[in-house]
Amino acid sequence: MFLLYEYDIFWAFLIISSLIPILAFLISGVLAPISKGPEKLSSYESGIEPMGDAWLQFRIRYYMFALVFVVFDVETVFLYPWAMSFDVLGVSVFIEAFIFVLILIVGLVYAWRKGALEWS
Repeated sequence: MFLLYEYDIFWAFLIISSLIPILAFLISGVLAPISKGPEKLSSYESGIEPMGDAWLQFRIRYYMFALVFVVFDVETVFLYPWAMSFDVLGVSVFIEAFIFVLILIVGLVYAWRKGALEWS
């Protein structure tokens, strides 16, 4: 039987955790001093006078390394619960995890062959 009152703590937590950042923004908007001038509108570079254009182009290699890192970092997040409950879940979960890792290895080999992991 589905009892709705069992989720009262969840709803209270959700409401309180939503209200705290909203109240923080409202209070800071009311209490913050408003002063607009040329110093306030200029960019800040650690106390040094800004030089040149603010537009910088980054090489795509930075993003490729970051993407590969995030993919394999998320992989470990998914594999850890599988490893911890392997004895309970059985062989079918092992096969699923093996297929998951195999797909990621194929993607890594593809990125490697394309030269996405070479830093030149």
